[in-house]
Amino acid sequence: MVKFSPVRGRADYASDPNKARGRRIAQPSGSERSPFQRDKDRIIHSSAFRRLKGKTQVFVAHEGDYYRTRLTHSLEVAQIGRSIARVLGLDEDLAECLCLGHDLGHPPFGHSGEDALAAGMAPFGGFDHNAQTLRIVEHLEGRYAEFDGLNLTWETLEGIAKHNGPLVTDKQGVEDLPWAIRALADWEALELHTFAGPEAQVAAIADDIAYNNHDIDDGLRAGLFSVSDICEVPLVGEAFADVRRRYPDLSEDRMIHEAVRDLIGIMVADVLAETRKRLAAADPKSADDIRALDHAVVGFSDSFRAKEAPLRKFLFENMYRHYKVNRMMGQAARVVRELFDLFLTDPTILPTDLRNRCDGPNTAVTARIVCDYIAGMTDAYAISEHRKLFSVTGYLPS
Repeated sequence: MVKFSPVRGRADYASDPNKARGRRIAQPSGSERSPFQRDKDRIIHSSAFRRLKGKTQVFVAHEGDYYRTRLTHSLEVAQIGRSIARVLGLDEDLAECLCLGHDLGHPPFGHSGEDALAAGMAPFGGFDHNAQTLRIVEHLEGRYAEFDGLNLTWETLEGIAKHNGPLVTDKQGVEDLPWAIRALADWEALELHTFAGPEAQVAAIADDIAYNNHDIDDGLRAGLFSVSDICEVPLVGEAFADVRRRYPDLSEDRMIHEAVRDLIGIMVADVLAETRKRLAAADPKSADDIRALDHAVVGFSDSFRAKEAPLRKFLFENMYRHYKVNRMMGQAARVVRELFDLFLTDPTILPTDLRNRCDGPNTAVTARIVCDYIAGMTDAYAISEHRKLFSVTGYLPS
């Protein structure tokens, strides 16, 4: 059994809510919740967060109640991220906030929907789900009287933008940034050439841990591969063999759960050991010291990355490219692309409030309005809209 020894109190290199860099629109800080707690609460209460319950992780949301959606995935990421942050003495609220908010910008149907929107938006500045998350929290959420978006702290916006690493090299690569980032009035203030703070790095690795393990679980439950198939992967095979040794009479369902649970623990343990090693070498005194490094401080060890590579390869070949998933995602991509093309060429059929903001067919303004509309759809809503607009009987009486 792995035993974790958490840092006592807040580490020097943690993000300090009392030194947060502020919000776009200044607001009284209040005494009951830290700025990062308020950010987390705003994300949880946002409409974009609620819609994640109807958005694909791998399987289209209506395929079954068991499989992960973007919402359940985000909750699992948050649990892992908060646990890692606690052990390392980081700000748990900021880490959890970034975990909960990291997928807000995903369109319906997962990466197939993203690819379809990116293709449609290619002449108009492109589409990227991380950039769309920024667009949601800065502009599209319309809940507050004093501002558009959620008016989050700089630290949360920075973590959303670059939790996976720097987006530019010094001033190089700016022209390749997604339009939704370049459209932010003060995007340069996010220091996109540096690594993010430690809590954002925790969110990124927690995302990796969560999807690797729940994809094993979902793939097995869906029958895309068997326990014996995936046990050919050394890392996974060792975990299942250990469960069998401890519980020889365990049912397969419980064995899967125990093995996945153990794998999460193994991955977290490696991240903690490697991160402590990197922190000891860098000896950062603040979160800004971590940002100034030329490498991430939170991550897997090189030896574990080598052990994990066969698992990623297995899931890619046997799950993400399984013919059943390919068929489902091929249909999903056509739904998104056909909706995009139709709305772009005929914005008069958009809902009234959106139509009134368009400036005609096939323009950049209209494309971005259409993109925002489709990106916000759940799987079920996109399917319903497509059926109404492309079926002969969609809006006609039966």
